[in-house]
Amino acid sequence: MIEVSELTKSYGGRAVVDQLSFQARPGVVTGFLGPNGAGKSTTMRLIAGLERPTSGTARVDGSSYRDLKAPLRRIGILLDAKAVYGARSAFDHLWCLARSNGIGRVRVRAVLRQVGLEEAARRRIAGFSLGMSQRLGIAAALLGDPPVLMLDEPVNGLDPEGIIWIRTLLRSLAAEGRTVLLSSHLMSEMEHTADHLVVVGSGRLIADTSMSALIDGSPATGVQVRCDDPACLAPLLTTAGATVDHGPQGRLLITGIEPGRISTLAAENGVTLHELATHRSSLEEAYLELTRHHTCHTAAL
Repeated sequence: MIEVSELTKSYGGRAVVDQLSFQARPGVVTGFLGPNGAGKSTTMRLIAGLERPTSGTARVDGSSYRDLKAPLRRIGILLDAKAVYGARSAFDHLWCLARSNGIGRVRVRAVLRQVGLEEAARRRIAGFSLGMSQRLGIAAALLGDPPVLMLDEPVNGLDPEGIIWIRTLLRSLAAEGRTVLLSSHLMSEMEHTADHLVVVGSGRLIADTSMSALIDGSPATGVQVRCDDPACLAPLLTTAGATVDHGPQGRLLITGIEPGRISTLAAENGVTLHELATHRSSLEEAYLELTRHHTCHTAAL
């Protein structure tokens, strides 16, 4: 697994990562979320040994990345798909990585085929599109057939077919018992891919929970009601223990009470219901509500 414990990284006295602790476990796709400037990239760089922590630890299967022998066989990492030597071919780039970790040429050809770059194997990387560079970065992460993968924005630049492919790949790798830590700002894609979520803001942990628990616990998840007398129904529901929010066109969004109880209260008090529907929050709605006080950069609307 990936285990982060009391991890802190400060620059000029400012903590970018602040006593952060979480685990990414085998058999699970763990989504790593947070606003811009939340400390996600720095955390991943600390796990990858590219930065030294101010305090705390980041370990892969109990060891720091710097102590791993043949690290490509232990953890596959994609942080920046364009951070490669463009004059090399795709094959030569992977072959250099492979030789440094005792991996053969057969495996290089296999991962190029797996990511769909077999025909581009001898082309110079400098001429690759962003999507092709992403595929090459994923191939490098898969090169050592590692039990742990950590990917930062792997769908960036991929076309719809590529997005479906990487989603299916990551879920199949987790189903094999591998650990997958995935960072992305695409909430709709994360909702289809991740099982568990770690959410950070201002360098600190905000949530460490399952996808379903985060969505079901969102204020946007509840029962939507449209009736002929919302002013009468709302206090009745509040008295019964519900939380009632007033929406557009006289609609009420109600949490904390079952739909059947709402219907009964309305009927007993002569309120006619025109609509009674459950509304499940999207991950995007739940995420925005959770992180609204932790956003560092907010554009004017």
